[in-house]
Amino acid sequence: MSPANPDDRSDQADNFDRTDRVLVIIPTFNERENLPIILDRVRAAVPSVSILVVDDSSPDGTGDIADERAGADDMIAVLHRTEKNGLGPAYFAGFDWGLRHGFDVLVEMDADGSHAPEQLPRLLGALDHADLVIGSRYVKGGSVVNWPLRRLVLSRGANLYSRLALGVGVKDITAGYRAYRAKVIRAIPLKEVASHGYVFQVDLAWRAILGGFRAVEVPITFTEREIGVSKMSGSIVREALLKITLWGAVHRWHQVKGLVTGKKEIVRS
Repeated sequence: MSPANPDDRSDQADNFDRTDRVLVIIPTFNERENLPIILDRVRAAVPSVSILVVDDSSPDGTGDIADERAGADDMIAVLHRTEKNGLGPAYFAGFDWGLRHGFDVLVEMDADGSHAPEQLPRLLGALDHADLVIGSRYVKGGSVVNWPLRRLVLSRGANLYSRLALGVGVKDITAGYRAYRAKVIRAIPLKEVASHGYVFQVDLAWRAILGGFRAVEVPITFTEREIGVSKMSGSIVREALLKITLWGAVHRWHQVKGLVTGKKEIVRS
């Protein structure tokens, strides 16, 4: 994993409210080589934040490494899960832990280095005027490094389709580098959220927007992992497209129904 470009920090003021307690949630499965690097980068980038590693019983010993780091650093904690059942449930477990421990801001961050901790201050700073901040690859200033053309086209296509199907203006609604105000997570019934693959990111953001929370995008540089294997698969993409199509159709049907009856309805499947 290459260290982030130091220039990435040049325009980022760590200007979020320092009275806020921030928890960075990092799900892991077989990330023993990447995890120590990402922990060091987070601690260096924003020393005031706490970190929760959510490990899904990694057979490569990632959980043991996380425990060692937590034992030596009071700002790091570890949540061990007994099964690997998707990225969504891992984050939801982290959200629950963070809310129970009184954190004001909950951040999603990958363990593989694709999300640069050096850009975390940019996300946190934007919370001054937002409830949800999405680190976006597809707004002005955002970029993707080391992706093959096929995957870039797939990602851009999925985001375009999601915007059209759901009627939202977020350009990178599938993105996984995010900062939520705790009140947003409290307001969303997580048990109802689609929980497999990256589609849960779409579901969470859409629920937040429908709930009246303000979502903004800030540019990030997304760098493809150099160590380990991506968990993305064709089945994850198919699941996402099917669910987004259904959500968009149901939502539009209820909008039309509301126009006919004179009632304003926001309904989620």
